[in-house]
Amino acid sequence: MLVAAAICPCPLLLVPEVAAGAAPELDRARAACADALGVLAAARPDLLVVIGPAERGGPDHHPEGTPGSFRGFGVEVDVRLGGAKDVEPGRELPPSLAVAAWLLERTGWSDAPIEGLGVGEPLEADRCVETGREIAARAERVALLVMGDGSACRTLKAPGYLDERAAPFDAEVARALGTADVPALKALDAELAYELKSSGRAPWQVLAGAAEDADLAGALLYEDAPYGVGYVVATWS
Repeated sequence: MLVAAAICPCPLLLVPEVAAGAAPELDRARAACADALGVLAAARPDLLVVIGPAERGGPDHHPEGTPGSFRGFGVEVDVRLGGAKDVEPGRELPPSLAVAAWLLERTGWSDAPIEGLGVGEPLEADRCVETGREIAARAERVALLVMGDGSACRTLKAPGYLDERAAPFDAEVARALGTADVPALKALDAELAYELKSSGRAPWQVLAGAAEDADLAGALLYEDAPYGVGYVVATWS
């Protein structure tokens, strides 16, 4: 059963070495993510599943020990999902899960076994919800670290340019994540999320499926749109 969840954004700029001179702009987001991971640790889960957007629909499973890297973005920073374990040669975390692994290493996570799951925009809402149900049933105490960004269309300089639908979309996402509103997350419009270049829709709907039988309260720790992209940090516990 799901006992806790942390929801964090997954921009590569969360990693200070990648952000370089712009790193201070996301200091508040990093601090909020650290606080959110503290809620996961306090829940003392038997299993932590890290869920994040990936290029393929998935779900794509990444076992504990899967490595990740930011070398492709010009910095010599390597990460690993949990402890060093034998994994299939050539496997590597998608960027969103590499950011999650960086957050976990930064906070010194060692409380429970970890697994990664990549889910992409093509994964339908019903399949996301069913995947969440399956995850919640895997252990007596399951925690989720859910990575994903809101719209990328909040300003003229945003990656997706300005779209007047972006701010209302992000506001509803922040409200739903901050109040643990499972029905609202299930009802997110996949087409609209795609048009607004939101990477979080599928991971958030996996969370909704996992939380169906849980009685969790939400807390919104951070909400902003630096660089014209909607970022939310929240906890469910």
